[in-house]
Amino acid sequence: VQLQASGGGLVQAGGSLRLSCAASGGTFTAQAMGWFRQLPGKEREFVAAIGWRGGVPYYADSVRGRFTISRDNAKNTMYLQMNSLKPEDTAVYYCAADTSTLPRRRGAISSYDYWGQGTQVTVSS
Repeated sequence: VQLQASGGGLVQAGGSLRLSCAASGGTFTAQAMGWFRQLPGKEREFVAAIGWRGGVPYYADSVRGRFTISRDNAKNTMYLQMNSLKPEDTAVYYCAADTSTLPRRRGAISSYDYWGQGTQVTVSS
């Protein structure tokens, strides 16, 4: 499985961006997919996750109400709509897939088997 993240860029505070994560490389059978972000010198942190076959999306407190995660199963693609962006949202955003069959914690990095290459989001004040 290969994950390709795209859609990052430079935006002013209060603006919006939409990230995409396309999965390829054979039959895609993820249990769930998620977005994480990381600043230089800091640990990667959870942003949002969604079940691939349904379920309630799960968000970090810092983005709830501003970000929306969604998926298009037919296209094997996940999205992150980011509105009301703040300078503190600046980071490299990574998408990830959990292809296991066991229940896992959505917010844990260790729950995901495959990772995309990351896309830079910069929010200017």
